[in-house]
Amino acid sequence: MKLILSAGSLHTLPLAKIFELARDTGFDGVEVIINHDFQYQDNLAYLRDLQQILPIASLHAPFFEIDGWGNKIQQLTRTTELALKTGIPLINFHPPAWIAFEWRFWRWLKNIRDFQEQIGQNQVIITMENMPCTGAFKTNPYFLGQTRKMIDFLQRHNLFLTFDTAHMGTSKANFLQDFHLFYESGMMRNIHFSDYGYGKEHLLPGHGILPLTRFLNHLRETDYNEALVLELSPQEFPQEEELIRESLAEIFTYLCQETRHRVPLPMTGDIGNQEDSEGMRAGIRGEPLGI
Repeated sequence: MKLILSAGSLHTLPLAKIFELARDTGFDGVEVIINHDFQYQDNLAYLRDLQQILPIASLHAPFFEIDGWGNKIQQLTRTTELALKTGIPLINFHPPAWIAFEWRFWRWLKNIRDFQEQIGQNQVIITMENMPCTGAFKTNPYFLGQTRKMIDFLQRHNLFLTFDTAHMGTSKANFLQDFHLFYESGMMRNIHFSDYGYGKEHLLPGHGILPLTRFLNHLRETDYNEALVLELSPQEFPQEEELIRESLAEIFTYLCQETRHRVPLPMTGDIGNQEDSEGMRAGIRGEPLGI
């Protein structure tokens, strides 16, 4: 299993710095979200420079408007073109939202017979992400918001899945049954890993209510051998670079231990804030944090 860092976890930092932190921590690669950094430059050269630091495991198609990238259909195809030209093996995109009237995108998706052949050219793995429930009534505002309907669509259109634990957690605190339904469909190729709780997504493991250690144990038992992508909110990290580095190393060690991945050597040097470090370890273990 490859352990990947989503660049969105630290999107307040320059992308090159995120790659360096991921490399120094021990991650196998980075998932890059196409954002406003990709508006006015040579994107091929930009990605190739980043690949010199650490492999890019996947690209996340835009989920907001970016100058020059067009509508959702054009964003998806352009992201795929970048992946094809740079040898990036997988892309991920969000399904259309009915609440945003993305009917054109939805009709286009339904007309694709085989996403791997027609979009990925059998060279780039194309995945769609399960999306969260939102609002006071916990409504899923996206097409394919129900697990079984999404599985049916994925299988009929040869479209693979990025499974997001926090998104699934917005509707079900115990989401393991849905995870197994998705896994047994044979369509899972990528996992976004983070906690959910108290109305907030993409929390540090232990800062929410999801049984994430149990999830990793289940994942290990399935012999899943694709990417596990740590996708946290930047607010889950301290501001100082050295403390970010220590936090990443601690989370990485936890992931290694629970997935039987290689376990990194312990970091050397003094811990800047012993109390914060112990609190993070407690959170990762699922112990009460007093929040």
